[in-house]
Amino acid sequence: MPATPLEIGAAYVRVSTDDQTELSPDAQIRVIMDAAKADGFIIPKEYIFIEKKGISGRKADNRPEFQRMIAIAKSQKPAPFKRLYLWKFSRFARNQEESTFYKGILRKKCDVEIKSVSEPIMEGMFGRLIETIIEWFDEYYSINLSGEVLRGMTEKALREGYQATPCLGYRAVGEGKPFVVEEKSYAIVEYIFQTYHSGKDMTATARAANARGYRTRRGNLFDRRGINRILANRFYIGEVIWNGYSFQGTHEVRSSVTSLFDDVQKRIEKEYRPQKRREVSNNVHWLSGLLKCSICGGSLGYNRSNDQKKRPDFFQCWKYAKGMHPGSCCLAVHLAEKAVIESLEEVLETNELEYEYIQKTDDAVNAEEVAIQEALARLEVKERRIREAYENEIDTLEEYKQNKLRLKAEREELMADAERLRRQAEQSPAKVPSKEDIMRQIAHVHEILADPNISYEIKGNALRKIVKEIVFDRSQGHLHIHFYIS
Repeated sequence: MPATPLEIGAAYVRVSTDDQTELSPDAQIRVIMDAAKADGFIIPKEYIFIEKKGISGRKADNRPEFQRMIAIAKSQKPAPFKRLYLWKFSRFARNQEESTFYKGILRKKCDVEIKSVSEPIMEGMFGRLIETIIEWFDEYYSINLSGEVLRGMTEKALREGYQATPCLGYRAVGEGKPFVVEEKSYAIVEYIFQTYHSGKDMTATARAANARGYRTRRGNLFDRRGINRILANRFYIGEVIWNGYSFQGTHEVRSSVTSLFDDVQKRIEKEYRPQKRREVSNNVHWLSGLLKCSICGGSLGYNRSNDQKKRPDFFQCWKYAKGMHPGSCCLAVHLAEKAVIESLEEVLETNELEYEYIQKTDDAVNAEEVAIQEALARLEVKERRIREAYENEIDTLEEYKQNKLRLKAEREELMADAERLRRQAEQSPAKVPSKEDIMRQIAHVHEILADPNISYEIKGNALRKIVKEIVFDRSQGHLHIHFYIS
């Protein structure tokens, strides 16, 4: 009698971030393999999908192995495996909406069965009902657990306990006690504050820290964003902040940082940085990144001459250099420097200046704007999924229409919130600096630019505090300087 051929199965394994009593990945695989063998299934190594430890089951988009499993199942017809084995249904998803969606794809589109080895369920509609109840309970457990954790952490914050991950320069001692200084990494923090305070921008500070062999808490290279987070972190002056709660901590702070902190914050607030404009340390001249072509709006790149007598260093539009438009926008470096300095002198002599006022937005408003944009991004994912569910015949036309109307209402509400924030920004009173303050700031920048002993980085950072861009019109031989105040 010929042996019955074995069916091909697959296994999906995930270790929860919160359940410490569950089986390890190896133990889950062992139990799944035994169950599959008893059912007459074999699970090849390439169809064992194991998530990295600690990946949450709330969002399928954040689980690469889950997405790979779905993609392989959909890659051919019939699917390369007949049954997907799980240790528990909660391993598949802890979000009932996503669980229903992806199970629908596997069962209806790919003809793949789904089996939980620790939660045996009978076939038929009654079995599906039990499965749905289990999924609902898993989602309730996950949401309730996160709420309990949040309440516990909030209570700890109200009691002025330390609970967040220590920032660079500190280490935790446990039991909510104040963090203690870690000498080796605190020296990096001191260096970052001192370097930025000396005049370098954040990118140059990151580059200098990396050159010294300094690394982040996770062992990575520093970048501009990481430097910004360190410079703005109020933990270094004794303030502990967690999820909107703050208190004056009892951990050790040092004057090497606290004495510079306020000056650093003032500089960060003053330095407006338009999108797409690079910091001066990424350039080779203090005017690089500010000079623009009047023909195309592109940046004028710095070009070093091999023979200063025949042709001095010059700026040229990079698009012209690549043949993207016919008109040259060449400007000698020494002429550009002279014109900018003379324009500042003219402003100081006439005491007249046309400028754009750029109002700083409140941190709370910024946070709300970010939250709205993130909600809109999540809404786009939901809209795509309900469309896919309808196209894959998981949802009926009526269900699709209802879901579409519900998401449309959500979008309209979010857009109304965004419009409300925009109107608030327009109506909020502007605190424009006095003319005396503006002229004092311009005089300070002029003094820096005119001093040949000051580095190009300091000059570039100073000029960027009052100039948004400089447009060179070669046909008129004129520089249009766009001043701003914030």
